[in-house]
Amino acid sequence: MDIVLLIKAAVMGVVEGLTEFLPISSTGHLILAGALLGMDDDKAKVFDIAIQAGAICAVILVYWQKIASTVLALPTQHEARRFALNVLIAFLPAVVLGLLFGKFIKAHLFTPTVVASTFILGGFVILWAEGWGRTKPQEQEVHPNDHARIVNVESMSALDALKVGLVQCLAMIPGTSRSGATIVGGMLLGLSRKAATDFSFYLAIPTLIGAGAYSLYKERALLSLADTPVFAVGLVFSFISAWICVRWLLRYISTHSFVPFAWYRIVFGMVVLATAWAGTVTWAA
Repeated sequence: MDIVLLIKAAVMGVVEGLTEFLPISSTGHLILAGALLGMDDDKAKVFDIAIQAGAICAVILVYWQKIASTVLALPTQHEARRFALNVLIAFLPAVVLGLLFGKFIKAHLFTPTVVASTFILGGFVILWAEGWGRTKPQEQEVHPNDHARIVNVESMSALDALKVGLVQCLAMIPGTSRSGATIVGGMLLGLSRKAATDFSFYLAIPTLIGAGAYSLYKERALLSLADTPVFAVGLVFSFISAWICVRWLLRYISTHSFVPFAWYRIVFGMVVLATAWAGTVTWAA
């Protein structure tokens, strides 16, 4: 058993878990981390998608009561059926566009340069969405009465769900951030910060499970039983770090904006571009 490979898998799992649900792009970080660790071949790309299952298990654990109560109430409660339908509606655009353009995107856009550029661009979008520079610093703190049109996920309409689902498709470009697109996009569409974050987590369940299952099936010829320990380590570390991150983020958004994440994206993207240009770091083979 290759101990070094298992350590690399653990590192990639931690990167996935810590970045999957923050608006900083897990795919982008995995591409950069994989380039540094030498885990950037075709099998590594399947590994990156597969370990998302660990992060999803963390979300299911955190939201277990809501998920269980919704499933049990589906036969009798209209509200539960509407919520489940909204998640399905928001999920479908990613399925359609993923099948149409997924192969092209993986072949041409999964590069450190694209990731760094979208890091920076996404950072400025978050600053704009948060009104940074147009409001006083103390006004950027989150208040319960932030005048959002939709204050909880149960109040969303099918059209609201479809709009969030379409915004999620922007995250097909690596470095954009699925959670960032759905949370910030949801806020711009009238959802409160809490409602947008909750719906982003719920939407992640079918989206990431579907992407992982499809990738594993499509690339099954690349995998063997010998890969099981590496994938298992990545899953476990992804689960643990994602569970910690999700619980922290839910507390964080009650009193803070996403402006610090925006500046992180901008600075980190610039560092990647500068080191790549100077030849200090070899981000890609």
